[in-house]
Amino acid sequence: MKQRNLQTLYQAHPTKDGAGVKILRTAIQSNLQAFDPFLLLDEIVSDDADDYMAGFPEHPHRGFETVTYMQEGRMRHRDHMGNERVLEPGAVQWMTAGRGVIHSEMPEQTEGKMHGFQLWLNLPAKEKMQPAAYKEFSASEIPIVNLGTHSTVKIIAGTLSLEQDAVSGPIQGKSTQPDFYDVHVAAGETVTLPLKEENTALIYTFEGRLQIRETVRTAQLLPHSMAKLSQGDHVILHAEEVGGRALILSGKPIKEPIVNWGPFVMNTSEEIEQAIYDYNQGNLV
Repeated sequence: MKQRNLQTLYQAHPTKDGAGVKILRTAIQSNLQAFDPFLLLDEIVSDDADDYMAGFPEHPHRGFETVTYMQEGRMRHRDHMGNERVLEPGAVQWMTAGRGVIHSEMPEQTEGKMHGFQLWLNLPAKEKMQPAAYKEFSASEIPIVNLGTHSTVKIIAGTLSLEQDAVSGPIQGKSTQPDFYDVHVAAGETVTLPLKEENTALIYTFEGRLQIRETVRTAQLLPHSMAKLSQGDHVILHAEEVGGRALILSGKPIKEPIVNWGPFVMNTSEEIEQAIYDYNQGNLV
């Protein structure tokens, strides 16, 4: 067994997107190949409605998948395929943009806390022009596994294989073989999570504090930081006087050229130009 260690640590930075929504962004465009197949992770977290009420009005995507995971608050999704749903706390939306999707995500509340994540996951060239697809899963459809005495993990995508059992999340059958976990490590506990050895693996800490137990040191993970892990088949996480929560992301690298422009992610500049032309001509979807 080979233990994964901290390779690089990135801090999320504040920015705005949509119609002016304040977000924390871990932008990895500066070195996309190193994070392959992941493209972007955004976190919305605010008690002030002025920070999120403008929402994300109608906009396009092509060439990748978006994963929206709500913690608190409610967001209404609408798209050109006729899907319209309200994401409740704990729900997950998995949207394959493929050839093209036009959608909006707007707050379904005028006060209170809004807390959620959106992950961008790349598609291989042969799948970029597939028809768009949309799936949504409520909190009750996402399995929760106990780890240790008080620690837990929610399995959104992939399969978590532990000694006693293997538990699968609702998202399966993707070519990038994504594992997407929401892990809570209780104060004073240590958990070991298996990860596919060949996959890129990331940890985004969003609550409390966590440590990566390594062979020669302990790496500290503060809130709103993204850790890229070295190669290996498992990671050991520990929480001391306070517990911590993090998203664990693992995916199979695509190993193809990546060219991105705003809401489009393709393999060549010519394909980006075609996406822009198609959208302007009303032929994206």
